[in-house]
Amino acid sequence: MTDDTRWRNEEMRLADAAIGRPEELAPADALVLDANAMAGLLEEIFGWDLTAELARCTYCGTVAAGGTLLAFAGGPGTVLRCSVCHEAVIRIVRTPEAIYVDARGAAFLRLPGS
Repeated sequence: MTDDTRWRNEEMRLADAAIGRPEELAPADALVLDANAMAGLLEEIFGWDLTAELARCTYCGTVAAGGTLLAFAGGPGTVLRCSVCHEAVIRIVRTPEAIYVDARGAAFLRLPGS
């Protein structure tokens, strides 16, 4: 295993630690906002403001604007959760080397066409 592979494995371990179920988070452990507070970060990553665009939660099927997601910030990353079932829809972790985005909780993210 190369040093680069070890570093990436450690980054992913830290990213996975950012998942935490909302009921396990004490109020002092995370700042809970709506995803509108993360608009700048989302635009930096996706190149478009996702807060007005539709997304479908893989877990409960809710289709809503990205701005309705609950943003858990202040930990090692940001977790955007469905406002209905509270499952993780998008997880974002910034490391010194990269930004990791896990959107497996989104059945789709709608982006505008050109």
